Amino acid sequence: MTASAGHSSRNVATFSQSQMEAIAAALGDTADGLTGSEIRHLLSVAKMDDPSPELTKRHRLHNAFAASQNERGDRVGVIAFIRKAMRPERYLQNPQRYEPLRMKVNTALAFAGLKVDAEGILGATNKATTIPDAERRAREMREDLVRRGVHPDVLSFCRSELLVDDYFHAVLEATKSVADKIRSRTGLIDDGSALVDRALSGDPPMLAINSLQNENEKSEQRGFANLVRGLFGMFRNPAAHAPRVYWAMEREDAEDLLSMVSLVHRRLDKATMPRRA
Repeated sequence: MTASAGHSSRNVATFSQSQMEAIAAALGDTADGLTGSEIRHLLSVAKMDDPSPELTKRHRLHNAFAASQNERGDRVGVIAFIRKAMRPERYLQNPQRYEPLRMKVNTALAFAGLKVDAEGILGATNKATTIPDAERRAREMREDLVRRGVHPDVLSFCRSELLVDDYFHAVLEATKSVADKIRSRTGLIDDGSALVDRALSGDPPMLAINSLQNENEKSEQRGFANLVRGLFGMFRNPAAHAPRVYWAMEREDAEDLLSMVSLVHRRLDKATMPRRA
């Protein structure tokens, strides 16, 4: 069971230098991290000094964390900042930022035995959930999927940074790749069900997985569209619009789902674009 992160007067917890650097780098990540104005606001809310506002985000955060921990003699200020920064409701205007950032933060926190769950609650976790452990899990999953003969585009999502937290993220990212392939084949910019409707439905569809010469083939096309629509509804839509959605997924379930994504990729690779009137 996840315990609350913190310290007691008898056992004052602090972050090591390398742990603070990793946490600051995750929160200040160029692609998914906090903006400069968000950092300024959160430091103020957490009652932390901002000694180096002119530096890059990661170095600015590291110096603020180090100053707070050195002054207090504990990591309470840094913990408060992380808790405030990782509240899911802060990302309602741009929800797709949350999971990539949480994943990066958890990779850094794992070395301190901490984890932010999908509800934004910071708690203790087993320190064995580290990059080496994630690399082992990624290697085992990859070997299983290679034996299954899954599509190469799916194997690329069996990475340690996706598995340091859970298997859900590997499946989520692999499912996103299906939408990317459909968009690249068709030139569409839609997502989710709208993308499936425009690309795989219609008479004729933009992408056809067979010749559509009889009712059986047309039925297969409709079934394929429903399968892709179901994948998007199962993963893409909840993850994009509700950051609190989070599944505890076993490796066997993840491998089965990735095999399904592999099937979709293979059919899309062979799909043709019928002539439209």
